[in-house]
Amino acid sequence: MQIDITQASIYVGTYAKYNDGSIFGKWLKLSDYADRGEFYDACAELHSDEEDPEFMFQDYEHIPKGLIGESWLCENTFEVLEALGNLDDNDLEAFLIWCDNDHKDFSKSDIDELISDFKDDYVAHYDSEEDFARELVEGRSDLSDFAKEYFDYEAYARDLFCGSYWSQDGHVFYN
Repeated sequence: MQIDITQASIYVGTYAKYNDGSIFGKWLKLSDYADRGEFYDACAELHSDEEDPEFMFQDYEHIPKGLIGESWLCENTFEVLEALGNLDDNDLEAFLIWCDNDHKDFSKSDIDELISDFKDDYVAHYDSEEDFARELVEGRSDLSDFAKEYFDYEAYARDLFCGSYWSQDGHVFYN
């Protein structure tokens, strides 16, 4: 599923209600709140029938891994969501793949530095690894058209992706 940052939502219940056999809560859309504090205030208002509610995030949608757990929301969640919202759909998909494969932790990293590092590593989207290899070869001026006609693009792609590059879902990255 492609993440749509504008639809980031959390179903907020409480542990007390859950332990009493109730999953009463409500979906709260993060874009309705300016920051984490305002979101927690809305959670407290939703569960104002409890003296000191212990919030339970029973489900969530469109929130990248590492920003939320069953009982916590990362302090920089709103900053991360805002920055990710500034990426186009292709770059967002590639960025999340890059983060997952390189084990980047949103909660421990500066989002602007992560995006900058991603832009340094990201090449582009291709239909296949062979198409990427073909583009590299076609861009060379030191090979004749005759040589390019007989070039083994499949083997070259295999070699490229054994060392200098990696790809997933058509997105190509420097290794």
